[in-house]
Amino acid sequence: MKIGAVLIDIDGVLYVGDRPVVGAERALRELDRRGIPYRFVSNTTRRSRRSVADRLQGLGYAIPEPWIVTAPVAAAAHLREEGRTRCFLLTTPDARTDFEEAGIVAVEEGADAVVVADAAEGLTYTAMNRAFRLLMDGADLVALEKDRYWMGPDGPMLSAGPFVAALEYATEKEAEVIGKPSPAFFLRALREIGINPDKAAMVGDDIVTDIGGARACGMKGILVRTGKYREETVRQSGITPDLVIDSLANLPDHL
Repeated sequence: MKIGAVLIDIDGVLYVGDRPVVGAERALRELDRRGIPYRFVSNTTRRSRRSVADRLQGLGYAIPEPWIVTAPVAAAAHLREEGRTRCFLLTTPDARTDFEEAGIVAVEEGADAVVVADAAEGLTYTAMNRAFRLLMDGADLVALEKDRYWMGPDGPMLSAGPFVAALEYATEKEAEVIGKPSPAFFLRALREIGINPDKAAMVGDDIVTDIGGARACGMKGILVRTGKYREETVRQSGITPDLVIDSLANLPDHL
């Protein structure tokens, strides 16, 4: 497979739970050696970009923070560009810092938009009901991602998707999705490299958001068998990856 750049998912690809994927860091160094540029695109919304970079460093990855494109960072920039700067942030306190640094003001009343992330224990009835009322009063619904679940240290964990779906159902509003599989999210990362989608590939463990999103954007999709990969899920998705590999460690063998 001949490609000019690679976008790489983080959770489930670089690490699973609290363990780095064996050989993944070595594969990145091989991409460096060959001069193949890459960036990291993640739907992880519990952590700020700085926290993501710190965690990766602790797992043995030497990845510059600006090379990490997360849904909170992309959403904050997008909202700022459109002048929607007063937002009800249904996020973790850590992820909220990405919005504050971009000039987004967290409000409880008079919100331009309700921003929904994987806020973990913050996704209480009280918080969801506040979001519901603001949406009914005219706020836009912005989802950082709509993933169903992710793989935590002790098994599958609910992601933001089910909570976004609940708000969509209750308000009859469709969420604007900022993270994967939104084409704008992939294109934002590719612009940093300076390459067109047809010359790039996406490496991920989610057949829908990673592979389906990438192929819809004109990129090649490379599915890894780590993280949330399930053969049955892939079969039922109706999406055909361009390549399936055991892990990121095997990527250089196919480039």
